[in-house]
Amino acid sequence: MRFSFYKVILVTILFSFFGCQKNEKKGTINDSNSSNSIQFAKNLAVYKHQGYTVVSVNNPWPDAVKNFTYILKEKNGIVPDSLKKYTQIPVPLQSIVVTSTTNIPFLEMLDVEKSLIGFPHTDYVSSEKTRALIDAGSVKNVGQNEKLNIEQLIELAPELIVTFGIDNNNPTLENLQKSGLNVLIQADWMEQSPLGKAEWLKLYGALFGKEKEADILFENIVKEYNNALALVATKKPTSTVLYGSMYQDQWFVAKGSSWVAQFMKDAKADYLWKDLEGTGSLGLSFENILDKAKTANFWIATGSFKSLSELEKANPHYSQFDAFSNKNIYTFEGKLGATGGTIFYELSPSRPDLVLKDYIKIFHPELLPNYTFTFAQKLN
Repeated sequence: MRFSFYKVILVTILFSFFGCQKNEKKGTINDSNSSNSIQFAKNLAVYKHQGYTVVSVNNPWPDAVKNFTYILKEKNGIVPDSLKKYTQIPVPLQSIVVTSTTNIPFLEMLDVEKSLIGFPHTDYVSSEKTRALIDAGSVKNVGQNEKLNIEQLIELAPELIVTFGIDNNNPTLENLQKSGLNVLIQADWMEQSPLGKAEWLKLYGALFGKEKEADILFENIVKEYNNALALVATKKPTSTVLYGSMYQDQWFVAKGSSWVAQFMKDAKADYLWKDLEGTGSLGLSFENILDKAKTANFWIATGSFKSLSELEKANPHYSQFDAFSNKNIYTFEGKLGATGGTIFYELSPSRPDLVLKDYIKIFHPELLPNYTFTFAQKLN
């Protein structure tokens, strides 16, 4: 079965299939000698010291039983004996391998994309800048996320591999570490706050010695997000919204505290499952969905559909929704990169301000008359 992080991102970003439980676990660093520079992300902490930085990654996957701590050591930096048990990563980095397309924008925002020397499933990368590096042979295809080519990675010898785990059993990660490669587990995909996901940019700022640049970039994203919130501050959530589509024999409904639901709440729309508690999702039958959402004003469909006819061909029953009859269906997944990667999956976690503006343009178009969609497309 072909099961890559691209598929995981599809599921977790749009539906948050996995419930995200924030628990205190052994190994969490509580650094009293420095302040945590992270404001919104729940699973990341960054403590800057003279000569080194302590990075804590919490809740790296659903039901994780451990957290991870990394020491980013600058040249000539002195690390206290109490921290020497943790993985030390020399910074600033000169070479890196990342394993999720969501990491690509962070590298590009900091102008360090040329440090990328390897990526699994390079066809999934949509950005033109990084695609040019791939096409030039500067970025090697290092296999699949669930089965990275360890021999090739040893030959490439990146200073750091940033990867992920989806459960407590990941032999690939263990094999990478046994091979002497530095590995950092990232947990941005477990964040439910739009700004929390984007704030992982600061990790890359710390890795590449560009903390100030990362701070400025993130502050601008927060500013733009807040400006978008101000646009709809006096609006009432009168537009009812259906989200998703059938996956095999179920329709997975994003729960009320999920990433998706937060965007619709912030855009002042009435998501019909907003009161469903939790950050995961609930699988329902088509009949249950139709009963509740037949008269929904809008439908945000998942999938790279290009037209209403294509949507109806996928499932003739879709035409029973009023949003279909009224041609009020949008998708965020229709725009693809040159080799088929979905632009929304790659860019949206790092630019929640643009996602929010797209939603506002859908539900309150009069507020953004000159704005052009970044991700969303209306099905015609």
